[in-house]
Amino acid sequence: MPEPEIRELRYFRAVAEDLNITRAAERLGIAQPPLSRAMRQLEHRLGVDLFDRSGQRLELTDAGETLLKESGPVLDALDSAVRRTQRAGQSSRGLVVTAKPGVATELLHRIVSELRGEFPGIEVVVSGFGEQADMVRDGRADVALVSRPFDDPGLEMEELYTEPRVAALPAGHELAGREVLVAEDLAGIPAPRWSRSNVAERNYWSARPDDPVEGPIVQDSSQLLEVVAFGQAVALVPQSMAERNIRPDVVYRPVTDVEAYRMFVVWPAGSRSKELARFVEAAIRHSSQEEA
Repeated sequence: MPEPEIRELRYFRAVAEDLNITRAAERLGIAQPPLSRAMRQLEHRLGVDLFDRSGQRLELTDAGETLLKESGPVLDALDSAVRRTQRAGQSSRGLVVTAKPGVATELLHRIVSELRGEFPGIEVVVSGFGEQADMVRDGRADVALVSRPFDDPGLEMEELYTEPRVAALPAGHELAGREVLVAEDLAGIPAPRWSRSNVAERNYWSARPDDPVEGPIVQDSSQLLEVVAFGQAVALVPQSMAERNIRPDVVYRPVTDVEAYRMFVVWPAGSRSKELARFVEAAIRHSSQEEA
């Protein structure tokens, strides 16, 4: 059986996501008739119907749903391989490192300050919530500082440090009068939701993942603390973040039975370079100094 072409898979994903040939053709920058022929050719190659065309609206068949799910990692892996190949061929490609704003970027500043003289080609990309592991996997970054939870496939890593998480509460909250809290104390209280977070991430940042109460969506740590200060939510935050953000309208209390905050340095599985090795070594050393 002839294998599908990469072009056909990309076309298929556009149609499957839009379920509209006209819109998909516009996205792809091609005419509608060639796109329709490409979908028929793909179905012929595979020997199955990918779309149900019997109704007024295009629908995916079971086979189409399967191909949509399975083709994503294939195309992502190809894109990653292309990016890495192109970067490997650059004479002075440097080292692209990424972290999200907050606790991780403070550590990143110290690492980069040490290595900048030795490797002047270091490029820092400050990325959004939950993006770091994906950026390393797909070739946009060589190494990242990232906290749990994240997906492990395709990555190697070293744990840098752990620290407790504490509850950030409005200064006037009834729980602010207690010295120590447990997760059950936060039952029924809204928790902020990080933008673009998945289920595992939302569960991790909720003290009560089995019975969550969703609060406002936040984009960064500063917005999270404002949401808390206005009494819209109670948040779990790393202890170091609490120590760096002392303010009169927010109080922090230990929560004894929630999972600790864990920071990792991660890089692509099998990736080896002098720059990467030095970055990892510096990350481990600076993390140890911080804990001490």
